[in-house]
Amino acid sequence: MTGDHQTLALLLFSAFVAVTLGITTWVSRNRHGSAEEFYAGGRLFSPLENGFAIAGDYMSAASFLGISGLIALYGYDGMLYSVGFLVAWLVVLLLVAELVRNCGKFTLADVVAARMAERLVRIAAGTSSVAVSVLYLVAQMVGAGSLVALLLGGTGEAARSWTVIGVGALMVVYVSLGGMRATTWIQIVKAVLLMSGTVALTVLVLFRFHGDVNSLLSTAAQRSGHGMDFLAPGLRYGGDWTSRLDFISLGLALVLGTAGLPHILSRFYTVPTARAARRSVVWSIGLIGSFYLMTIVLGFGAAALIGPDAVRSSNASGNTAVPLLALDLGGGAGSTGGTVLFAIVAAVAFATILAVVAGITLASSASVAHDLYSSLRRRHAKPYSEVTVARVAAAVIGAVAIGLGLLARDLNVAFLVGLAFAVAASANLPVLLFSLFWRRFTTRGAVWSVYGGLIPAVVLVLLSPVVSGSPEALFPGVDFHLFPLQNPGVVSIPLGFLAGWIGTATSSEPSDEARHAETEVRALTGAGAV
Repeated sequence: MTGDHQTLALLLFSAFVAVTLGITTWVSRNRHGSAEEFYAGGRLFSPLENGFAIAGDYMSAASFLGISGLIALYGYDGMLYSVGFLVAWLVVLLLVAELVRNCGKFTLADVVAARMAERLVRIAAGTSSVAVSVLYLVAQMVGAGSLVALLLGGTGEAARSWTVIGVGALMVVYVSLGGMRATTWIQIVKAVLLMSGTVALTVLVLFRFHGDVNSLLSTAAQRSGHGMDFLAPGLRYGGDWTSRLDFISLGLALVLGTAGLPHILSRFYTVPTARAARRSVVWSIGLIGSFYLMTIVLGFGAAALIGPDAVRSSNASGNTAVPLLALDLGGGAGSTGGTVLFAIVAAVAFATILAVVAGITLASSASVAHDLYSSLRRRHAKPYSEVTVARVAAAVIGAVAIGLGLLARDLNVAFLVGLAFAVAASANLPVLLFSLFWRRFTTRGAVWSVYGGLIPAVVLVLLSPVVSGSPEALFPGVDFHLFPLQNPGVVSIPLGFLAGWIGTATSSEPSDEARHAETEVRALTGAGAV
């Protein structure tokens, strides 16, 4: 890329970072240091504000960069990510949003611990929440590295590495100083920027094809080298039984995983009532639905105007398809319009990454402090000391995410998020649904459900082609993969539910029907909710 691209994009990066740091500083001066302030922003956000923040949390680098790139490379099969992410919100709205807000306080473990032996359940749920968050963080780090490598013309691995380190450092600052209130406002600003940028690019793509979607799709098919197969199922997931099963696994993970994501669940606690939580989800569905429809246009637009070969040559996983599309729509390399549009899109994508990593880091540090730390201590932790632990945890989690992000820098970000969703659907969703809807559920069932989904999911990922045995693996030079699928969801999700049932069935602990009835009334009516 030319020096003009670099200068303008870096100026826009700097402007966003300055604004967000300003928000963080302002919030840090106006907070009172309580756990409720740090974890839930004082529960002062309106449904509209929280709806934008939820959308900002959910519309990550995987959506903006990864999904569009997969569509540009694989056509119809890449589009399945958009569909899966969107359908998942119906599960959240119907099953968990209002009930979680009524039953919990700050984290997923609050919901489960309401009717179980608190210490064991909090340790299990806190562990799974941190595992999911770290996987999700790695995807955002990879997206940041790919973006800046493209911006700087692919100048070596050093630029990507320093970008990942810089993003990690910024997210620790946001979370440590500003907590949930700063993170929420950063998400709102980012959601507005991302929606504006996506709308502009979508309009330009459709304008290039005179509003003729058929012409867009047929041109994308011609440029793909696969003909009309590009617009039909099977290009990525239809080769053999393994790839088809991988597709089923991915679909299950995407649709069920959202309801188990810690940073999404924590958003429901930032509003004053369950009704506000439900209205927040309705607002976010409108924003997220329109966004994912537009990513389909952008993906096929990149295939039609740039071509899959050019996208792949820039980044093997397709993570740079949207910035390249922006460059072409603005007039091409060297043009003023191309320079400006490319810089704007790069800055928006970078803002997306910064905002999402802040939200995930806050949720994971809350799990460490509120669930793990307070449970492992002999006496209950004071709110102030808990917040201090959360700040330290944010720094540690940031360091871990940086290390893994450097290791996984050549993987597609949407694919990495698919793994995080699989772990969330395997470990968090079963225990959440059992706790809310199964009267006989016991403490052993809760603990077994978490570990029965988490351990198989992580082990199967480690033994999959994602880690070894393929040219795109984390360790391409070795081969110790035993599990043929790239996404473990089709195996690990049923195991999570099965482990919860077996744990409950074999438990000698009598189910506490009185506490379940109390939880049920609270979940459905909001009586006694925090």
